[in-house]
Amino acid sequence: MSTNAATLLEGPIEVVHAGIDAVAEAPRAAGAPVTAVDFAPPSGGDPRRMAQLSELLSGPAAKEIDAANARAHARLLASRPQLVAIGVARDVVPGMADDLFLHAGPPVTWERMCGPMRGAVIGGLMYEGRAKSATEAERLAASGAVRFDPCHHHDAVGPMAGLVTPSMPVFVVEDRGGARTGTRTYCTLNEGLGKVLRFGAFSEEVLVRLAFMRDELASVLAAALALRGPIDLTNLLAQALQMGDEGHNRNRAGTSLLFRELAPAVVRATEDREKAARVLEFVAGNDHFFLNLTMPMGKCLLKAAEGEPLSSLVTVMARNGTDFGIQLASMPGRWFTGPAQMVRGLYFPGRTEADANPDIGDSAITETAGYGGFAMAAAPAIVQFVGGSAEDALAATRSMGRITLGPNPGLAIPSLGFAGTPTGIDLRLVEETNVLPQINTGIAHRDPGVGQVGAGLVNPPWEAFHSALEAFAEHVRAAAPSPRF
Repeated sequence: MSTNAATLLEGPIEVVHAGIDAVAEAPRAAGAPVTAVDFAPPSGGDPRRMAQLSELLSGPAAKEIDAANARAHARLLASRPQLVAIGVARDVVPGMADDLFLHAGPPVTWERMCGPMRGAVIGGLMYEGRAKSATEAERLAASGAVRFDPCHHHDAVGPMAGLVTPSMPVFVVEDRGGARTGTRTYCTLNEGLGKVLRFGAFSEEVLVRLAFMRDELASVLAAALALRGPIDLTNLLAQALQMGDEGHNRNRAGTSLLFRELAPAVVRATEDREKAARVLEFVAGNDHFFLNLTMPMGKCLLKAAEGEPLSSLVTVMARNGTDFGIQLASMPGRWFTGPAQMVRGLYFPGRTEADANPDIGDSAITETAGYGGFAMAAAPAIVQFVGGSAEDALAATRSMGRITLGPNPGLAIPSLGFAGTPTGIDLRLVEETNVLPQINTGIAHRDPGVGQVGAGLVNPPWEAFHSALEAFAEHVRAAAPSPRF
């Protein structure tokens, strides 16, 4: 025994323990103080996944994966999404058709749809004039009268149920910088909070609001945008993050900044002063209006990263209220799924978790792009949804830095010394650290026709990341067939 070891054992022993609890029983029984440290083996402790992860992080292909991730991350940061137009879905969304309804999350059939998504489909059929009642709409949906497809399959995103029907107005966002200039993404206009279609409500007030948005709001804003010219969304979000927003569940500053950009052009482009006033009042009264621009902005940023053959960067996180799905830059279009999780949150008066549907919506594209829950340090009020503190918000953003490829210098957070938001989720780092992405979100009632019942925080299911890791290992093996795993 070495002198140092002998000296160590002469005095009182204090044990720091990480791992299996039973191992600490002996020193405790001997009276030694034991400090337990949280520990879990990578990849959930599964030996096969751990071996795959080890090879992906340090094996022969690791440097190629690192280089691919660096290229994908650089393209994401170079992207410059701008709001360029407002159009009608059937006219501008790729592949849109009169018998097609788009929805949030990975693919799902009518039979497997959750309550709020069914409610949105019912409302969508009534909005399109294809049904006069909820009963008739349900019959049509069950009969196959409309087809369903994820928004992500059409370069679009949708909050909560994410429903896009053919005649709905949509924002058109275009990449005006970097390697993928000209890429376009799409999202509907935001209705507000509470009893709205995206939360599954379909009452008369919901349909009247949607008609106003189609007939007045969209046309006035489209004319104003044509007069004013494109709006740089990265610039607006960068300012909003320094004003208390995080770009997902808090958008008051972003909506105010957008209002300032559009208001003069709305007045100049609209002869009817009352119509202009109605439009401006609607935007001013909806703090979440900017959300439906941070979402297609995120989709635009992440499309710039797609198609890098060996990249482990996550480019999609999306939920349909039944399943949670992710995609990777190296395998665009391929879903890896697990069960949608329950949201930990704050409920409206009279509502409880028993009323809630599992996690739903494409809005996790914001976290995937490096803001939303990843920028909680910019909006500490968000953690009040789960009884947290400002320190918890700072810790959440720092934690996301452990699973991302690097900061986005263009999206700085004052409370962290103007460090950029952690951006570019690396599948390998999620599995290595056992840290799941943090998502801020709303909560929909589990039954059709009710609407929003709260808001809170949620994490993805491990199943989606575990299956993605196994598929990525196979993908790397196929791309470079020399023995690796």
